[in-house]
Amino acid sequence: MLLLIYLLVGAIAGLLAGLFGIGGGVIVVPALVFAFTLQGIDPNLLMHMAVATSLANIVFTALTAIYTHQKKQAIVWSLAKPVALGMLLGAFIGVNTAIALPGHILQAIFGVFVIYLGGKMLLLTQRPASKQLPNKVVITITGTLIGWASALFGIGGGNLLVAWLVNRGVMIKQAVATAAASGLAIGLVGATTNILLGQNIDNLPSYALGYVYLPALLGILLTSAISAHFGARLAHKMPAKWLQLMFAILLILVGIRMLSSFIF
Repeated sequence: MLLLIYLLVGAIAGLLAGLFGIGGGVIVVPALVFAFTLQGIDPNLLMHMAVATSLANIVFTALTAIYTHQKKQAIVWSLAKPVALGMLLGAFIGVNTAIALPGHILQAIFGVFVIYLGGKMLLLTQRPASKQLPNKVVITITGTLIGWASALFGIGGGNLLVAWLVNRGVMIKQAVATAAASGLAIGLVGATTNILLGQNIDNLPSYALGYVYLPALLGILLTSAISAHFGARLAHKMPAKWLQLMFAILLILVGIRMLSSFIF
C-alpha cells in the first residue's frame, strides 16, 4: 500500500517538476505527510521528514529536468547562476528554521504560503508583466530569500522563482527551465543539512538517514526521474498561458488541502 503511494507520488512529482520547474514538493510533501501518518510515524516528526525526503528527491528530479530543458536551450544561465548562489545560503538557513518549528505550525504556514503563491500567479495570467529584472546583486539576494522559504517548506524553489521571473518579464517556459536549474541548489543543501541535523533524533523510524526516509525516497525515485523528462518535454509543447494557469490552480488546491488538514 505505502509503496504504491510512493510510486504514484514519484510519478506525479516528476511530471510536475519537469512541467512547472517546481521540484514536485507541493505534491510530495502533502502526500508524504499522509503516508507517514498511516505508517504511524511520530506526529512531531512527520512534517520534518516529509520536507527532508522531498528535498532529497528534488536533487534527482532537478537533474533530469535540467537535462531536458537544456536540450531546448531554455535555461537562462545568466539568471540561474546568481539565483542558485543565493539559494545555497538560503536553503541552509531554511532547513534550520524548519527544524526549529513545531510540525503542525509548519504545515499551516505551508498551506497559507502556497495559496498566496497560486493567487499571485493567477493574477499574472490576467495582466502583462511590467517590472524589469534587477542587477545580479539583487537577484542573488532574491535567491537567498527564495532558498530560505523553499527549504522551509521542501518545495524546491520553483514556485517562488517562476512567479518572480514571470512578473519581471521572463517568458513562462524560460522561467520554468531556469527554476528547474536553480532548484538543484536547494535540493543539495536542504537534503544534506537535514541528514546531518537529523542524526541522533529520538523516535525516527528504521531506515531513516537523518530526517530523510530512505524507503519513501527510493519509491519516489523509481518513477519521478522518468516522468520529469516527459514533463519537461510537455512544457515546451503547451501554450504558455495554459501552462501558467495550470500552475496557479495547482498551488491553490494543494494549499487548501494542507490548510484544511491543519484546521480539522
